[in-house]
Amino acid sequence: MAALNSAAEASERAVNMSVEIAGVSFKNPVTVASGTFGSGMEYCEYVDLNRLGAVTTKGVANIPWAGNPTPRIAETYGGMINAIGLQNPGLETFLKRDIPFLNKFDIRIIVNVCGRSKEDYIDAVEQLSEAPVDMLEINISCPNVKEGGIAFGQRADLAEDITKAVKKVSKKPVIMKLSPNVTDITEMAKAVEAGGADAVSLINTITGMKIDINRRTFAVANKTGGLSGPAIKPVAVRMVYQVANSVKLPVIGMGGIADASDALEFIMAGATMVSVGTANFSDPMTTIRVIDGIEDYMIKNNVKDINELIGCVR
Repeated sequence: MAALNSAAEASERAVNMSVEIAGVSFKNPVTVASGTFGSGMEYCEYVDLNRLGAVTTKGVANIPWAGNPTPRIAETYGGMINAIGLQNPGLETFLKRDIPFLNKFDIRIIVNVCGRSKEDYIDAVEQLSEAPVDMLEINISCPNVKEGGIAFGQRADLAEDITKAVKKVSKKPVIMKLSPNVTDITEMAKAVEAGGADAVSLINTITGMKIDINRRTFAVANKTGGLSGPAIKPVAVRMVYQVANSVKLPVIGMGGIADASDALEFIMAGATMVSVGTANFSDPMTTIRVIDGIEDYMIKNNVKDINELIGCVR
């Protein structure tokens, strides 16, 4: 009888945490923000990767990038500034080392792709099209060397053009990662939707600066860097809400998520999935706490399906 009661209680507590984006199903709506989790190798000793909805890898380019000079990270009130410069080993190493590692786990794989020209992106996406991965996230905050260094994600025409180019060669669903460093985030979302994107993720970091008053110089060698962490969450939630209500694409929301309540704000604003970023550095178990916290919220509030919460705030 006790066993039957336990089974009944488990059934009553069961909730559906699964979501779907562009035909790809995820066991729950939680992944990690690119650049904050590597490819999981650094975290697998602490985090059961099988629990995550997906691992989103650090940005990778068709050839190795050395990144920016040091110092490249500075702590700020409510977050951090980074100017890593998308240092990565290049696709050849990534395909031989990172993908086989991730394929050991029961997990979806989202590969973040960066490039300095349209040709770079096309080359990388073509190489990844036959790889055993689930989706590609295209980082359009990279400087376009052919446009004087302006990021692809800061001009709608460039964003649409790079989306079209990538979609033309990709055999995987494409997520376009949007930069918040624009006048109107909805304009950029509409541009990548017009270019054929399957989903969008946002926000990337906000450009910031910190001065080291003791050294009387910039805290990071690049002078400016990307601000992330709790300080940017209200901006991120607002932008996710705007985008979710301006395009028909699924949204992956991120920006300062540190616990389940943060994640639920993004989901209620319209995000189908959420990414945990900077919080991974201070607490590697953040993703697991977010997953468990969302489930606890659903049980407590009698929400049977996570999809009931997506975009419930209008």
